[in-house]
Amino acid sequence: MANAVQDSMLTDLGKRLVGGSLSDESLMRATGDTPNLALVPWANVVKIGGQSIMDRGRMGLMPVVNEIVANLPRHKMILGTGAGTRARHIYSVAIDLGLPVGVLTVLGTAVAWQNAQMLQYLLASHGIAFLEPEGFASVPHYLMERGAVICQGMPPYKLWEQNPEIGRIPPQRTDTGCYLIAEVFGARKMIYVKDEDGLYSADPKKDPHAEFIPRISVQELLKRDLNDLVVERAVLEMMLNARHIREIQFVNGLKPGQLTAALDGEPVGTIIYNADAPKGAVS
Repeated sequence: MANAVQDSMLTDLGKRLVGGSLSDESLMRATGDTPNLALVPWANVVKIGGQSIMDRGRMGLMPVVNEIVANLPRHKMILGTGAGTRARHIYSVAIDLGLPVGVLTVLGTAVAWQNAQMLQYLLASHGIAFLEPEGFASVPHYLMERGAVICQGMPPYKLWEQNPEIGRIPPQRTDTGCYLIAEVFGARKMIYVKDEDGLYSADPKKDPHAEFIPRISVQELLKRDLNDLVVERAVLEMMLNARHIREIQFVNGLKPGQLTAALDGEPVGTIIYNADAPKGAVS
């Protein structure tokens, strides 16, 4: 009797999920037709580069911190931190010791965590807290109360990180972790703060003839298969199946006002978008 009552409360899709195989393609397609709830559509995820911004110390970081503070009255922000040069050093040591990719991910996460801690202390007078993944259920509360919250950018795969197709470097790092946060929460925007104006055809620090690319589809970018990218390739691949974040933006944190312009919706820096996203979809 209890089963009959339970079954009567299920939708047609619910009955299929309870009684069917979760690997059935037609069932998986049916789940994709359901609505996508944006949890905090008024919040912006802002990833602060580790090597590009954090590692520069006061000169690179404090202007970005001041710009974040100036925007607190107008924009809600989830602030993610990169790992930077210290992670690269620890990767080199761990690889030399023969440690697996999952262990490298654990070590890289520790560095991103340190950067998040430093950012928390710099914003302490404004009551901005640092939350680890276990506390993410409280993100909306902190956003409503203080206007921003801090997280370390590495996704919490740690020992469960998949092996890359090539080499030993963890393929899903802080760019990916921040993107996933924006996608899961259904954020308004995903903004990456770097030390360059955005995407180039090559590394502008090494190639003075590199072409600046202000706007490009993720499909075209993947087709170009550039050797140097402004973002982890895993982010581009995830954008193809995104439900919320179908557009990402890159700004130069060393140029005052660029972050503010991006938060205000201006097309500064570089924008990468999903050309196949339906019209009217959340960016």
